[in-house]
Amino acid sequence: MSSDGRGPMLAQPLRAPSAGRVAALVGLVVLGAVVGAAGALVQGGWFPGGLLLALAGAAGLFLGGARALASRSGAVAPAFGWVVAVIFLTASRPEGDFLFGAGGGSYLFLLGGMALAVICATMGLGRQPGAGGARLGK
Repeated sequence: MSSDGRGPMLAQPLRAPSAGRVAALVGLVVLGAVVGAAGALVQGGWFPGGLLLALAGAAGLFLGGARALASRSGAVAPAFGWVVAVIFLTASRPEGDFLFGAGGGSYLFLLGGMALAVICATMGLGRQPGAGGARLGK
């Protein structure tokens, strides 16, 4: 039961997010796309260090978004932008140009970034009911 007497939290009606929250989520999607594109360039340029730098930047954005918005959606929004940008950059053009090579570093960047997105979204703060200062049952 929630502390405000309205019943269980899962039984509450859904409310639309505020305009500020929507703007923050859209900004995180765009920032995720930028980090994905920058990571795609860096990981191929400086192989061992660039790969670690690109993955650390992605992890920092995913976890930072989750902490800033205090919800899992803060990690999912930049992860969505990151995945869209990276998948878009892996597609070859009719001329035969592509950004990613067939090396192991590219696959580590793709799979590692997706794994980091799942990990950070799982570690993100979920919705918690408001609790009083006392223990339950008292």
